[in-house]
Formats: sequence, structure tokens, C-alpha cells
Amino acid sequence: MKLMNRGSKPQRHRGTKTNTNKLRNINAKVVKTTCLCTFATLLLLNTFAQKSLPDVSIKDLKGQSIATKQFGEASQPTIISFWATWCKPCLQEINAINENLEDWKAEKKVRFIAISVDDSRSKGRVTTLINSKKWQFEVYIDENGDFQRALNVLNVPHTFVLDTQGKIIYQHTSYASGDEEAYIETIRKIK
Repeated sequence: MKLMNRGSKPQRHRGTKTNTNKLRNINAKVVKTTCLCTFATLLLLNTFAQKSLPDVSIKDLKGQSIATKQFGEASQPTIISFWATWCKPCLQEINAINENLEDWKAEKKVRFIAISVDDSRSKGRVTTLINSKKWQFEVYIDENGDFQRALNVLNVPHTFVLDTQGKIIYQHTSYASGDEEAYIETIRKIK
């Protein structure tokens, strides 16, 4: 038994306070991680819950408005790619799709639609780029970002594949050489 001097306090174990703080920090990290995972899951579910195209208005290259709902009413498989003139991976993806498009059309009657997200300041570059590349597919401009927001498109390139009923059956963000093969493989599985 240890004798204590008058006025002295019993000594506490020094690690108790430190361990309590560590536990609090760990608990706070667990709560933050759980919240982030829950938010990401809800966002992902919301994205995949979007089974058909939203009905918003975008413009063609002549400035005429078109309802996006029409894209899903063609009764043919459709690839929709969100892109921008300043985005190199976007241009690589569109070039790769363009190289395969005639074969895909012959095989599965694929329709390809490119949606530029260039804003009003840079939308003039869209027509110039399309003409210089001699692209022969539908191109529209979503300069206000309405269609982009409605589909939760956060980054470009972002590509969607629609079945013959206009339902979204596949989507992909970013681009690496060969990614375009997943689009046609998805379309080949449509019955």
C-alpha cells in the first residue's frame, strides 16, 4: 500500500484521457464514413432508378429546341454521349464510336447521339469541330445543363445505352481505349 502525503491527489493512469480521445476520433470517422457511404448509395440508387430519359429541352446545331424524351422513342438501340469540345477523352471516345458506327448500324441499327455540354461562350466551337471531323451523327447542345443535371451527369465523357424501348440499360463515365466495345456488347444482349 502506498502512502500519500497530505494534499496530494491520487495519480490517474496517464493513457486514459488519450485513449478516450482516440476512441472519439475513431467514432467520428466511422460516423462520417457511414454518412458518406449512405449518401453515395442514395445517389447511385437515384441514378439507376432513372430508367428512361427525362423530358427536358435542348437545342440542335441550328438553335431549334428538341425534347429529349424523343431520343428514347426511336424503337432502336441508342447510345447517348455527353461530351465537350475541350475534353480530350470525350473526343477520343466519339472518334472511336464514329469509326465503328457504320458496322454497328448494319448489325443492330444503332443510333448515336452526341450531347455537347459546352456553354453559350464555347458552343460555337461545336459546329466547327463537327465539320472538321466530318461526323455524320446527331449532335445537340445542352448549354444550360438541364439534360445533364436530369441524368446526374457530373463528368464528361458520360455515356448511356438505351434499349429499343428507350430504357437506360447501361452507363459509363470516363474513357479508355476499347471502352466503346462495352456499348455494342450491351446492345448485342438486347432481345
